[in-house]
Amino acid sequence: MRLKERQSLCHSLGGFFGSGSFGFSDFSSPLSRPENIVHQTIASKINNANNASNKIKPMPHLLGSWILGSFCIVGALLLTACSSPEKTPMPQVPASPPAATVLESAPAVLMKPKSRWMLASWTDLPGFNADNFNEAWVAWRQNCARNLPNTQRLCADVKRLDGQPSELQKNWVMESFQPYRVEHLNAVAAPANGLLTAYYEPVFEASRAPRPGFEVPLYGVPANLKARSPWYSREEISKLPAAQAALKGKEIAFIASPVDAMVLHIQGSGRLWLTQRDGSRIQIRLAFAGTNEHPYQSIGRWLLDQNLTKDATWPGIKAWLAQNPHRTHELMARNPRFIFFKEEALLGAEALLGPKGAMGIPLTPGRSIAVDPGSIPYGSAVWLSSSGPQTPLNRLVFAQDTGSVILGAVRADYFVGSGDAAGELAGRLKQDMNAWVLLPR
Repeated sequence: MRLKERQSLCHSLGGFFGSGSFGFSDFSSPLSRPENIVHQTIASKINNANNASNKIKPMPHLLGSWILGSFCIVGALLLTACSSPEKTPMPQVPASPPAATVLESAPAVLMKPKSRWMLASWTDLPGFNADNFNEAWVAWRQNCARNLPNTQRLCADVKRLDGQPSELQKNWVMESFQPYRVEHLNAVAAPANGLLTAYYEPVFEASRAPRPGFEVPLYGVPANLKARSPWYSREEISKLPAAQAALKGKEIAFIASPVDAMVLHIQGSGRLWLTQRDGSRIQIRLAFAGTNEHPYQSIGRWLLDQNLTKDATWPGIKAWLAQNPHRTHELMARNPRFIFFKEEALLGAEALLGPKGAMGIPLTPGRSIAVDPGSIPYGSAVWLSSSGPQTPLNRLVFAQDTGSVILGAVRADYFVGSGDAAGELAGRLKQDMNAWVLLPR
């Protein structure tokens, strides 16, 4: 990493780690949500994601230990290595908050392919004054790495404000943007609220070579993937010699459980603690590389529909399989969709961030969302408000990903990070939401 890039990253990490809340101050209460999250991040084009179910159970507080484990140690090491930033001219920012007025020249309504945006005032945004904008700046710097028309014009100011006090950053946002509430195209007939779910990056133990206890392969892209569309289904891949021959030699790693493999397929990426052939251990990322182009079908939904379980969370699914191991293959085959991966190294500061989303940049835990780009364009700054029964959430986030079932005007999938605690949160978060796009003035 070049010196200038490292200094910029240190500014972002300084705000992120120095804030005391690590981006998740809103998650102080236990959460509950019905079912397995099903989301898939994408490197270059729109692909699939989802979540489903309706059996709510309480869960214990998980985020504190996960956040400390994921960020504090690595962040402290990075901050120790950071040198003093170069002095750059500051943008003109009011010392006190601008008046929360609507821009007179702003159109009252903006029509998008799948939504309409209604002119709003800053006072309409719940909890706007309480957010820590330093934490959001980590994601905003990532946003500016892509040359998108709706993000680049103000990126020079974003870089200059990196590491500055949160209040100064908030004042600049109010001075530079106009909020618009995102609504359904037919807001009279459709409910005003939308749906918020969450997704994460799972972490599993794995082996480079098959061995007892690690016999489930994770594959790279077969050479003939484009030769037929759709490619072989999950069931066909497990049985047909032609499919197995096409995948021979494409094994990246082997994990313990077909259920864990399904989790990776559903989330679309993950991390592996990998035991190499020489016995050494490394952590790698499995990034989304392709799909067999079959539609996603929820195995949790199938269990509910068959009245086989009342708990379709991942722990519930695993518990059912523990009681019915002879039905594992039958259950996995209910989802014909199959994902192929590519291996990526996890080096330096990049290990703090998530996988790349559809926008092509690493996702930031707690500040990146997946959206329907027909409603909210990639790169958009979005004020997200969700008042679930136990989880109030009001914060600045960025539209940096999508998924095949993340569809509709007011719909978002919220990236919560990596590991088991993030998975518990993602698997249970399902609640109403509202969104405001912050449009550059």
